[in-house]
Amino acid sequence: MENYQDIHVSSEVGTLRRLLIHSPDEGIGKVIPTKAQDWLFEDIVHLDTMRKKEYDLYLKILLYFLDYNKIHSVIHKIDLPENERHFYKPDKEKYFNSDKVIEPQALLSSLLDEKELRQRMIASVCAHEGTSYLLQEELMELESSVLARTLISGILPDKRMIFPPIPNLIFTRDIGITVNDHILLNKPKKKARTRESILMKYIFFNHSMFQNYTDKIIEITDPEDFFLLDEEEQEKKLVTIEGGDVMMVAPNHLLVGVSERTSIHAASKVIHEMHDRNIVEKVTIVKIPAKRAYMHIDTTFTQVKRDMWVIFGSFSKEGLKKEKGDFISSLGGSKSENELEILQYVKGEDYNTPIRFNYLEDLLNDISVNDLKSESPTKFIYSGDNEFPHGRREQWTDSCNVLALKEGVVIGYDRNDKTSNGFKKQGMNVIKAADLLDQLIKEEVHPDDISNTLILLPSAELSRARGGSHCMSMPILRDHL
Repeated sequence: MENYQDIHVSSEVGTLRRLLIHSPDEGIGKVIPTKAQDWLFEDIVHLDTMRKKEYDLYLKILLYFLDYNKIHSVIHKIDLPENERHFYKPDKEKYFNSDKVIEPQALLSSLLDEKELRQRMIASVCAHEGTSYLLQEELMELESSVLARTLISGILPDKRMIFPPIPNLIFTRDIGITVNDHILLNKPKKKARTRESILMKYIFFNHSMFQNYTDKIIEITDPEDFFLLDEEEQEKKLVTIEGGDVMMVAPNHLLVGVSERTSIHAASKVIHEMHDRNIVEKVTIVKIPAKRAYMHIDTTFTQVKRDMWVIFGSFSKEGLKKEKGDFISSLGGSKSENELEILQYVKGEDYNTPIRFNYLEDLLNDISVNDLKSESPTKFIYSGDNEFPHGRREQWTDSCNVLALKEGVVIGYDRNDKTSNGFKKQGMNVIKAADLLDQLIKEEVHPDDISNTLILLPSAELSRARGGSHCMSMPILRDHL
């Protein structure tokens, strides 16, 4: 029986026992078209649909797999109109309050009961947001549960909007990543995510859940002389990292993406931290094009089970060959924009001569065979089932971004039809989340008995935010494979 404070993740597909998630808050419903992209959403969303028809299903599936008794006994009551969705709201008495499916807002609320922490958090957030001193005084008077909601949503009980929303907090993967028994915190590139980072640091360093791990929390910071550099030099030496670019693929192996959001200087710091602290033996850097379409490495590939991955076909061996077509390489010109640079750094080896992988499949196969000891051939499912133009269309709506509840059981988005066909071709069952939930409620099936399954989550509104189920999770405890 795991302890409430256990924190350990050594793979992407070991049975999931505990994670952090954040349900869409009222701030998301305040995003306006002119600010959507500044706040890193692709479009405005319909909040009620996102919550009731999409995210609530995600939450129920998570609870059934991770905290069965917490939901099964009350499943027929939670959506009754008279209960006003209080089951989903951390500031309500009937909130589900699981210690396995954990809401940062609930953790924040408990910290705000401590006066000194309350003062420090309010001061930090208000300094970042540039508010008045009098507003700080007003916030100090709020009840803890109300203040937690306000610090996240930016909205006071009287509906005044005092901060910008932080809609990307639903993507809890980006706030940090669990690397064995350590937690690597993010350092976001975009100002729109800074308040998330501030709030989560207070939680990680002060909440009792993490009290045995404070010396194992890793913060990646700018160089000491960074503030002395001019803007051009600062841009070159920027240190930014987000959890979507970090994957704990095996006990001895961490992947770090260099992307639109994670800088090469941050990746360098991570390599040193991982080796100096003796956390992992290998750190592999996967450099992808710095484009909004790709954003993080987990939008281009994720793991299904030890011998199976779902990946973006344009980054594949076959995709790159097809793109080059009949082009005569001796004519010169730039290489394909989709060619990746993959460099592996091994503890104790010369950093100037890293191991290189020519193709993404080569790296993923090496992880499956050599790190995870898979004895079967590695299988690849491609976005859009590698059909043009569906590969690119479905990668945009997170076909490659799946969360493993256990090895071979993953959650994806229902709109990616061609990718679902690719799963079926590899022998995977495919079921809509609502249908699975109905079977679970009727006890026709138990989570322990489900295997080799892609669970399809409704995603018309969620996909507008450009993040899938992998993005919407920060695992803090998985079983060892």
